[in-house]
Amino acid sequence: MAFKIIVCAKQVPDTNEIKIDPVKKTLIREGVPSILNHDDANALEEALKIKDKWPDTHITVVTMGPPQAKDMLIECLAMGADEAVLASDRALGGSDTWATSNALYAAIKKIGDYDLIFAGRQAIDGDTAQVGPQIAEKLGLPQVTYVTEFEIADDKKSITVKRALEDGYELIQLQTPCMLTTIKELNTPRYMSVGGIFDAVKKDIAVWGAADLGVDTEKEVGLDASPTKVYRSFTPAPKGKGEILEGDTENDIVKTMLVGLKSKHVI
Repeated sequence: MAFKIIVCAKQVPDTNEIKIDPVKKTLIREGVPSILNHDDANALEEALKIKDKWPDTHITVVTMGPPQAKDMLIECLAMGADEAVLASDRALGGSDTWATSNALYAAIKKIGDYDLIFAGRQAIDGDTAQVGPQIAEKLGLPQVTYVTEFEIADDKKSITVKRALEDGYELIQLQTPCMLTTIKELNTPRYMSVGGIFDAVKKDIAVWGAADLGVDTEKEVGLDASPTKVYRSFTPAPKGKGEILEGDTENDIVKTMLVGLKSKHVI
């Protein structure tokens, strides 16, 4: 029986090109290139490594977003995924993390059978790291976040992961089915292959609206159903210019620094 993996991915604006509208206090997305979220690329790569070992593994990539998110899904297919699903509907627009996880939870339930779910730790346009764990809770799955090492037994039932913490690591063993969120230290994502690109553009990508997902557009998804409200977005003020201290010896430099700190009433 094929081992079935679902990878949750997101198309995000390239944050190197992001600007903020000074009047509306919102992100300016027009003209900004969109990319596959970095941590999600690591999630897909780990799924593909399993497929490399067991070729009958089936990988489905699921995302929620506007119609142009299909481009990101084509990239995932060109990397080696087997199938892609796009949850796209105006009714889903403006969803916060809770509402987004409701939509993705509904999509995964509609996909049905799965053994393992991967997701990136967080999206670079929000940095919340909430959607993956929320999906796991709604599915009733054991979960491990911040996965930096991954190993699966030959029976494809037992998984051992290394989880990164602020001050160390945890080594955790769990059973499938489960949910794992990944970080960049886990692996190096592969590039699309030429053959993969040709095959990917020929594949049909399922597009499911709110009605297909069976979600309540007033209570579960969309802006009105989202309990989180963004008060404002802004560009942080630039830091002041640094000062380079010079002196003939280290003691001279330290004395200069102390004099400067005292003059600013820091000490």
